[in-house]
Amino acid sequence: MHLVTLIKGDGIGPSIMDEAVKVIDASGAKIQWEEAYAGFGAHEKFGTPLPDETMASFDKTRVAFKGPLTTVVGTGFRSINVALRQKYELYANVRPAKSWAGIKTRYDDVDIVIVRENTEGLYAGLEHYLTPKKDIAESLAVVTRSGSERIIDYAFQYARENNRQKVTVCHKANILKYTQGLFLDVARETATRYPDIQFDEKIIDAACMHLVMNPQQFDVIVCTNMFGDILSDLTAGLVGGLGLIPGANIGNDAALFEAVHGSAPDIAGKNLANPTAVIMAGAMMLSHLGEQEAAERVIKAVEKVVNEGKHVTPDLNPHSKAGTIEMGNAIVGAME
Repeated sequence: MHLVTLIKGDGIGPSIMDEAVKVIDASGAKIQWEEAYAGFGAHEKFGTPLPDETMASFDKTRVAFKGPLTTVVGTGFRSINVALRQKYELYANVRPAKSWAGIKTRYDDVDIVIVRENTEGLYAGLEHYLTPKKDIAESLAVVTRSGSERIIDYAFQYARENNRQKVTVCHKANILKYTQGLFLDVARETATRYPDIQFDEKIIDAACMHLVMNPQQFDVIVCTNMFGDILSDLTAGLVGGLGLIPGANIGNDAALFEAVHGSAPDIAGKNLANPTAVIMAGAMMLSHLGEQEAAERVIKAVEKVVNEGKHVTPDLNPHSKAGTIEMGNAIVGAME
């Protein structure tokens, strides 16, 4: 039995998370859910967007499954996601983007995994004003050798364990010679320890061009925090959007799995939200827990339902009458 902290989140979060839990419970994996709260709903209930009870649950379970959160304005949290990543050293953000047979996009056969450094870079939050008038602001990007080594090594290990052929480091070392230069140096050093994995390096702006021109040339991409944030949304766009993209935040002894899209309060409670992304994040969680057979069952069932296009939410098929609940039921049915 695996104990998992369940954070349903805000907006459409509870509805899509209910379907994800239903699918995961039907997969054969033995999960015991411990519900906790974060985000706007938690702020209204507990007076803080990240209650101590939620942190205590995550401290115990070391695995969390989370829906989208609404950022609360005017509190001390820059981002609840950032706070969780930094507290638990969830240094690797992993976001796969793969083409779906049932989703019409500009490209076919895209299969890219973004591995993003999750705790440093410009998102370290070291910002200040340089003048009393607050008309000059400065942000400091932090890149450490140890942080670079662990994320780049993670990318190569991921490639090896998942039968991937190539790792591409995306950087801006031609201009930012110290921070990005350090990251690139570490990537080159690490690549020598993985002779079975092809290594490539691309300047970030050129990488964006190549992703649009020929995304099939990419396999695993590793980069610093903000570049990874941008590229993972770009790759999501190549395969149909954020509604299809799961995310994992991995540390040495803790992990958090989530949908990476927003809380969409405008459609909350209307049975319209697409649960695909968070269900696929659940499949990533099952793999992390060693429940590989259950994970494969979930993935195959989701792919069958999405590719058939009959019992999917209207964002995937405008002619479909199915909603969030009906799509979840169809995915459960596809596993039987």
